[in-house]
Amino acid sequence: MIGFQVKLERFESLAAECELLAKKSDGSNRGLYLRAGQHYRELADDLRALIASFDVAA
Repeated sequence: MIGFQVKLERFESLAAECELLAKKSDGSNRGLYLRAGQHYRELADDLRALIASFDVAA
């Protein structure tokens, strides 16, 4: 379970970093960083739901 928590924190960190880079980026790379950040947010949400399902099952 600790491994999942570490991955969740990493996905959230990567999403925040991508969003920050998107704000600082010019137009050509902004979309790339926004899409990557959104993808990491979705991964974090999915992992958070998975962790919650383990908590309910226990």
